[in-house]
Amino acid sequence: MTQPARTRLSPDERRAQLLDLGVRLLAKRSIEELSIDVLAEEAGISRGLLYHYFGSKHAFREAVVRRAADDLIAQTVPPVDGEPEERLLVSVTAYLDYVSANYEGYLSLVKAAASGNEALREIYDEARSVLTDRIFREDAAGEILPDTPLTRLVVRGWSAMTEELVLTWKVEPNGVTREELIGILAGSLRPLVEATLTRP
Repeated sequence: MTQPARTRLSPDERRAQLLDLGVRLLAKRSIEELSIDVLAEEAGISRGLLYHYFGSKHAFREAVVRRAADDLIAQTVPPVDGEPEERLLVSVTAYLDYVSANYEGYLSLVKAAASGNEALREIYDEARSVLTDRIFREDAAGEILPDTPLTRLVVRGWSAMTEELVLTWKVEPNGVTREELIGILAGSLRPLVEATLTRP
């Protein structure tokens, strides 16, 4: 019997494949635990080849984190159709599911960004900006929320609250169900914004 011919990947395809593997490993490991040695062992290739693709340990980690952030953004895209609250509910649910499935890597990114790692902080800030900017994007029915400096400040605070609640709930749900948490997250944004708009 003849062996099936192996498909030879281009350098870009091979690098993308290694990044995908890195993201899968990051789901269950902290950034500090994600090393070229670990990836080389998992991929069955030499450390030298990984250095060829990524240059350094730091560049490798940054590339994996950026791919993970891109995945988060892609997986939490709200549907095009539907009422604003329904679309927000879908997006928040996807966010909760993503963080739950990738807890270790996501938590380590939050900690790294807070610790002053400029490269990871930039990736973190870019991802958060994309997630919050969606809320102000107009749809067929018009503006979802009024795009003002005050509203953006409130949405940024809501985003930080959402992240903290999800990370805390993942470790200590204390009887709070997934559905209850999603209801709190999706249902709290508009009242917060409306409270600022109706203030004396």
